[in-house]
Amino acid sequence: MARDIQERIKKLIIDQRLPSGASLPTEPELMERLGVSRNSVREALKALQAMGIVEIRHGFGTYVGPMSMAPMIEGLTFRTVAGHYRGEDSLLQLLELREAVETGLIARLAGRIPAADLAELDALVDQMDTEAAANDGRIGQPGAVHTETDRAFHATLYRCLRNPLLGEVLEAFWDAFHKVRTDLVDVPHDPRVTCRQHREILDAVRSGDVLRAERAIREHFGNIRTRLSAPVSTGN
Repeated sequence: MARDIQERIKKLIIDQRLPSGASLPTEPELMERLGVSRNSVREALKALQAMGIVEIRHGFGTYVGPMSMAPMIEGLTFRTVAGHYRGEDSLLQLLELREAVETGLIARLAGRIPAADLAELDALVDQMDTEAAANDGRIGQPGAVHTETDRAFHATLYRCLRNPLLGEVLEAFWDAFHKVRTDLVDVPHDPRVTCRQHREILDAVRSGDVLRAERAIREHFGNIRTRLSAPVSTGN
């Protein structure tokens, strides 16, 4: 019954072509329209709110939600953390999922990225070089490429595909992977390798060489996989 009510409310949103932020019928109106009790309506709305489909604003009413990827991110993150503590390679599994998506897309980008996006990507790789060259306080040790710089590179790389849903899915993978990685493991890496690999990805897609672009993205993910598989030093 609860699932049926949820589906009927979702159908109402679709049939009436309601956008995010649009007001939904009041609880009494939904009770009458669906022929169910107030408690049943409230339970269905709470479940839909957890999925981001509706937003309940107490004292104001119920509205169509943002329909974001937040529930997906939370689910991926929790599943990965739980799997990790069960001894599973859940972080590697999440990495493989992201790799499969990006490797499948890279061929579509070769030779097709607009000049403005290429210029932005050049600037981001230059920023990575600057961040890697900055001393982090340990004599002789390089700095680190900032997570947000890395994230901006990948988002900009696929932006020209003009697929908002794809962008949200990639962001969801990114958020889940980096949240879990930060919480669970201290992954050692050489930021200069990160810079070199991103520069190669950019040069490959700029050249229009599909095979080179695919090799570059696989090398990048292969490096991350090797780092995740390496024993973590606990120190003393």
